[in-house]
Amino acid sequence: MADDKAMSKRQRAKDTVKGLADLPVRFVSGIVMVGIVSVALWLGGWWWVGFVALLAGLVLWEWNRLVRAFGLTALGEVAWSFFGAAYVSAAAYALMQVRMSYGPLEVLLVFLAPVVAVDVGAYFMGRAVGGPKIAPSISPSKTWAGLIGGALAAGAVGIGIDLTDFGPAAFEGFAWLNVVTAIAAGALVAVLAQSGDFFESWMKRRAGVKDSSNLIPGHGGVFDRADGFLAVYFVVFLIAVVPASLGL
Repeated sequence: MADDKAMSKRQRAKDTVKGLADLPVRFVSGIVMVGIVSVALWLGGWWWVGFVALLAGLVLWEWNRLVRAFGLTALGEVAWSFFGAAYVSAAAYALMQVRMSYGPLEVLLVFLAPVVAVDVGAYFMGRAVGGPKIAPSISPSKTWAGLIGGALAAGAVGIGIDLTDFGPAAFEGFAWLNVVTAIAAGALVAVLAQSGDFFESWMKRRAGVKDSSNLIPGHGGVFDRADGFLAVYFVVFLIAVVPASLGL
């Protein structure tokens, strides 16, 4: 037992050192990604549609690479490919619709920033606090502390939106109920985003790979960066886009 604890501490120390060493590359890649997304958001229209479609295509390419490594039958691969196309396309369509309905700054701060905040909050809280893992057999690096950090970060974004009365999700004026609502929304976004992360981690573990690809330095593949967005916007598609399309 003592040896296991010692090995666990050494592994955490190695993970922390590796994480700090990766920070500069991750930071630069992150800045580049934010810049590309911001330009596509600002241009809007078919530029945004094309950008989201490109991301969806890359994710599906990585998805199918993982599925081919599962060792399934031909019918199994077809089923997984069909599910991937439906899952990714639904989320991508929801992202396209959001930009068609709102301005670039609203989309960036209200619809994208909370999901990014989950990733950032979970990363730094998880590294700083550590603690019990959520599902170590699927994603050894994900901790309950990271999930809480992601929820708090997303909630903070929501509170900022409400306090500034900015965007469609804000309520005019200040009320503690609005703050509680923002925190609850942040927790929901965190759970959805982390669920998407776990799902992709399960796929990678079954495929026997660390990253979905190496397209983004320091971050792995596009699927690795978009997993949380896919889960969140797949749910947005189900609860908002579909009812609106049906006139409900």
